[in-house]
Amino acid sequence: MKASQISCEEVIDHLFEYLDRELDEQNQQVIDDHLKRCFDCFSRAEFERRLRQRIAATGVEAAPTRLKQRIWELTGQ
Repeated sequence: MKASQISCEEVIDHLFEYLDRELDEQNQQVIDDHLKRCFDCFSRAEFERRLRQRIAATGVEAAPTRLKQRIWELTGQ
């Protein structure tokens, strides 16, 4: 990827690799530079980043005892 020639489509194609830091340093920087110039791609990247944060935070809180009891009763275990 070249910074001056990368398209929005290419950024979106590599967005998850970018967010996961799976790209090499040069390609990571190319997308960084694109995101600084392109509001649409930046918005998409921010949406995905925030969504990941919310998903990661969801499994942190333990289920209430009453919910566990209802599930146990429904499954017969």
